[in-house]
Amino acid sequence: MDRSRYDNQSDQWRKRRGAQRRRARLLASIPKRLIFVTVAATAAFVVQFVGQHIEGAPDLNVSRRIGQSPESIAGVASVIDGDTIEIHGQRVRFNGIDAPESKQYCDDAKGFEYPCGRRSAKALDSFLAASWPVQCTFVTWDRYHRFVGDCRRADGASVAAWMVEHGQALDWPRYSNGAYAALQAKAEAAKVGIWVGNFQAPWDWRAEHADDATPKSKPLGIVNRKLVAQSGYSCEPRRTCKQISSCDEAQWYLQNCSWGGKLDRDGDGVACETLC
Repeated sequence: MDRSRYDNQSDQWRKRRGAQRRRARLLASIPKRLIFVTVAATAAFVVQFVGQHIEGAPDLNVSRRIGQSPESIAGVASVIDGDTIEIHGQRVRFNGIDAPESKQYCDDAKGFEYPCGRRSAKALDSFLAASWPVQCTFVTWDRYHRFVGDCRRADGASVAAWMVEHGQALDWPRYSNGAYAALQAKAEAAKVGIWVGNFQAPWDWRAEHADDATPKSKPLGIVNRKLVAQSGYSCEPRRTCKQISSCDEAQWYLQNCSWGGKLDRDGDGVACETLC
């Protein structure tokens, strides 16, 4: 090897090693407390920078945490129960009304029990599906962190008013100040929905069934009816009781499929009674 080239490489190596030693000595001479303070200050700056940018995003959950009130929310809704929907992952509770709970049963005109909570949710699903999207104006947040609002279909029809007028929910004076009292009187006189028989007010039912009355974590299966549900059942193709193998399967079709009512000929809320 050429001697001058070897000397040059050796000089470069010694320079690099010398620079590394000087940096190491300099770092060792800096107090550890100063390093900690510098790192902490940098981290605080990053957090503040990110926070400032997040605050500008239209996030309903962030708005709730920082005490702001969103003006409205709109979109295609999934039905949770007769007075609650979900839009873009945000729960929305209808203001001023109360519908039977999902597990609640009522008595029909003949005194037979039927799942009035499920029926209320199905009625809501059909009503909303006729005119998407739903738009809800913000009123407040409730204790379950749900957006409480006044909701309307795309055609302007009031969701709460329709539910009360058709006997699928009650006017809740505690929050409505009687806004839907006249519609409720109309439904009672016509004996529609839950007014066809006897029932317990949803707020009273919840008081007696506290363990069953907490808001559900998932929407009911009645939405997206053409899709296969997590249970593995599907509304297509249609089935008769002879083609159904279990009571649970029959009840799923009754509660989730548009044709399910044909499985409950006597209208008592139990499908394919020979299986159940």
